[in-house]
Amino acid sequence: MTVPRSEYPRPQFTRPDWLCLNGEWQFEVDASDSGLERGLTDRALNSKIVVPFCPESKLSGIEDHNYHNAVWYRREVTIPQEWGDKRILLHFQAVDYDTTVWVNGIEVGRHRGGFASFTCDLHGVAVPGETATIVVRARDSHRQPQARGKQSRKYGPFGAIYVRTTGIWQTVWLEPVPDTALRRPRITPDVANGVFYLEQPLTRGKAGLWLKATLSDAQGDVVTAECRADLDLAPRLTLVIPEDRQRLWSIDDPHLYNLEITLLDSKGNVVDQVTSYAGLRSVAIDGKAVKINGEVVFQRLVLDQGYYPDGLMTAPSDEALRADIELSMAAGFNGARLHQKVFEERFLYHADKLGYIVWGEFGDWGCNWEGPLDGDHQKPNAAYITEWLEVLERDYSHPAIVGWCPLNETWQAITDGITVLDDVTHGMYLAAKAMDTTRPVLDASGYAHRVLDADIYDSHDYTQDPDSFAARHAGLAEDKPYINGPDSWGLPERFVGTMAWSIPYRGQPYFVSEFGGIWWNPKVKEGEDSWGYGDRPKTIEEFYERFDRLCAILLDDPNMFGYCYTQLTDILQEQNGIYTYDRAVKFDMARIRAAQVRPAAIEMMETE
Repeated sequence: MTVPRSEYPRPQFTRPDWLCLNGEWQFEVDASDSGLERGLTDRALNSKIVVPFCPESKLSGIEDHNYHNAVWYRREVTIPQEWGDKRILLHFQAVDYDTTVWVNGIEVGRHRGGFASFTCDLHGVAVPGETATIVVRARDSHRQPQARGKQSRKYGPFGAIYVRTTGIWQTVWLEPVPDTALRRPRITPDVANGVFYLEQPLTRGKAGLWLKATLSDAQGDVVTAECRADLDLAPRLTLVIPEDRQRLWSIDDPHLYNLEITLLDSKGNVVDQVTSYAGLRSVAIDGKAVKINGEVVFQRLVLDQGYYPDGLMTAPSDEALRADIELSMAAGFNGARLHQKVFEERFLYHADKLGYIVWGEFGDWGCNWEGPLDGDHQKPNAAYITEWLEVLERDYSHPAIVGWCPLNETWQAITDGITVLDDVTHGMYLAAKAMDTTRPVLDASGYAHRVLDADIYDSHDYTQDPDSFAARHAGLAEDKPYINGPDSWGLPERFVGTMAWSIPYRGQPYFVSEFGGIWWNPKVKEGEDSWGYGDRPKTIEEFYERFDRLCAILLDDPNMFGYCYTQLTDILQEQNGIYTYDRAVKFDMARIRAAQVRPAAIEMMETE
């Protein structure tokens, strides 16, 4: 069979030799999570699945939406002989949720978290030229307080909550590396000084090593720098770009430099070499403005949740990832909140290439330590912070990312005592600031804001009446505490109005990071499950008028640095997208675009 999703999964850190392990694997559901005791590490499994698609998806060949407390995978693979004496790394781009990996009967790795990538070193277990047996157990209990994004804990999807994803849902692959190897670099642009700072971690260093990096563009080499690499676990280089070769990465011109990183021994022999790329781009806060490369750029974001009819959280193809960005840009958006899941690296690569700004997010909708409101909220724990750090490390160097958002709509009022949610909110915020000093961080999108000195402040507001919406947001949030909580969801009065959901606004850059969600599906049949925010427009003209006015209120507000409209596509029963779930056009896209990008600007872009 054709290997699905066979493109290189880590495009900002590439080596020429690798082996994709997507395709058919043995598979077995372990409903009672007793597989270890029943010997599933040592025998053939009773079914088959197509990796990297989860068993709930159609593309997996299974499409079973039942609860799966644990699932098992098994595959034999022959490691290429030509990889010589190198170490073999087994990479998992994402497995949901609690994973144990055995190779040739030996446990080689454990990982907790359904969104972050992890790697198992097979040194001493599997070598080139031999056949290795890989066994994976993924536990994913719907009863545990784990980060799950928009995956339903109930049997089926409902409202804005969707089908679960269990087990492997991104690419699995093998890679040979030398004993002393380059790890993922941290590439930091400095626009003001025309510099890239390169921090390059190593594994198992030794005496006499040198690090060399060459930056190039379409005209050839731009600058080369080198340094000793045997006295530091992460040697650093400064790549100073000549003024006449400086070209910024921006929405209008997403220029990327090529970067070759080489590790040399004392005799000048290549020990390891990788290729990467970098964008010279800055993000800064100036009063209430968020500037990119020193310029004010109104962030017309769309909420993108990255679900697909046949793959669920996994895109059916690499082309589908790029197409979603192009659909968004065609509608007039210049970026997205990557909402309630950590998007695969290939998506970020396409965003980098297309000049599409994004906010990186974690999948943890509705955290509440005091007890669930409706049985579907998530409870934060230490794993939130550890997995968030893994995400930050993986995605740090992508120029398309212009901000971080660790939490979303945390359902807990401010109390006079410190709660677990307070600790986790502060922990995730501080983790982002410690890992990345170059981008703004929003502590919790919507509510509950709990960090006094957070870089950004926002609100979510699904008020459908434009006049009411305008009144609610006039003057930002200084005297409007109700927009810092979930009152626009139509919850009982005991949840709103009588308690503070957020600390007060303190003058930071401000945006409405969720609004709209206009429910539009004129083909809904009697009894069909269809959901959206507020009352559906009676006609498509009413939709256009509402969309135009809601966008205009925020576009014309000089105190707003951006907005985020809900959402890019319909997803299952939630039918408030600009496009349908299968990416078909729902509206006259010229009108949707004109509501966001004023006609004069559109005409100028079309003539350039």
